[in-house]
Amino acid sequence: MLTTMAGLRNHQAPPCVTREPVRREFSAGGVLVRSVRGRPVFAAIRPQGKREGLWALPKGLIGPGESAEETALREVLEETGVQGRPVEKLGDVRYVYTWAGERVFKVVSFFLLRAGRGRIGEIADDMRIEVAEARWLPLEEGPKLLAYKGEKEMAQKALDRLAAE
Repeated sequence: MLTTMAGLRNHQAPPCVTREPVRREFSAGGVLVRSVRGRPVFAAIRPQGKREGLWALPKGLIGPGESAEETALREVLEETGVQGRPVEKLGDVRYVYTWAGERVFKVVSFFLLRAGRGRIGEIADDMRIEVAEARWLPLEEGPKLLAYKGEKEMAQKALDRLAAE
């Protein structure tokens, strides 16, 4: 029986190596906040085709020539109807998913944004294919209300950042 230097039999692949090609995607999004009666709220979206009560943060693919921050500002406006002003980068969320049989490694950069002009939910008709609903939700409930682990963490980071002010 032959073994490699790592002690693996010659017919075994090391556990960290995959034979399938992995595509990489880079996206950006925002935790858009404002204050209502002295309490922070954030803009959440319900993606089209998802069940009632499934909330997510606005985000999308980084376009050619765009920075992550520019993408976050664009996506937040497109998906919520509200302009954002950047405060700071909150962090990156990394995960792997499968699309049409292809593995995709995705990195989403999230930014804390303060709400500017616009009305929540007033979005272009062509965005309705992506967004079923947008609304303000209490930021303190974000870690419970958001559907995705990484987005829950970003809401908590935003809450911690605002509490430090």
